[in-house]
Amino acid sequence: MQTLRALNRLRPPRPLRLPAVVSFALLALLADCAAEGGAPTATADKGAPLMLDAATIAALGETNDAWKLPPDDPSIRVDKPDAEWRRLLSPEQYRILRQSGTERAGSCALLSVKRPGSFRCAGCGLRIFRSGEKFESGTGWPSFSQPIAADRIRTAVDASLGMTRTEVNCARCGGHLGHVFDDGPPPTHLRYCMNGAAMAFEPAAKDAAAAAP
Repeated sequence: MQTLRALNRLRPPRPLRLPAVVSFALLALLADCAAEGGAPTATADKGAPLMLDAATIAALGETNDAWKLPPDDPSIRVDKPDAEWRRLLSPEQYRILRQSGTERAGSCALLSVKRPGSFRCAGCGLRIFRSGEKFESGTGWPSFSQPIAADRIRTAVDASLGMTRTEVNCARCGGHLGHVFDDGPPPTHLRYCMNGAAMAFEPAAKDAAAAAP
């Protein structure tokens, strides 16, 4: 018996076993921290602001010619060198749109936007979603039941983070927006789970006029 106890004391400790199921939010956060060398950063001082008006759209067009394109024409393709995207986008926008990153759940102000308007790609200005299709999913990311039209987005299989998902990209510039899942409300039963920092909100014309000083 004493010999057996001595042998047990010599055995290495058992490895720590993590639960088999880890939430997507935790996996995304760990991946982003690894990519950034720390915690994901907040949107910085360049790129499209979260809220748009006529003046900011005009100013964006002076630095990023994609914002001069018709906002409802997804047939025009925007291709820019990586260095150009780095110059035009904020660090957070670049990490999400060009590197398929994920923002922290609940971190974007667009999550609470409910007034009439449209959500445009922060990289090229293409209108992709309307607020009428936005709903509260409880996930911490802006969620929509469908895009304005099917041709506003492109999808691809995403096998990262040990799971298979459907990635959603901007049809015009190819920027990563988020993912789509089949657990949304009727009639589409889809949940387009988007990164708020990958988009910019433009109030509807009447709503914008009412808000003007």
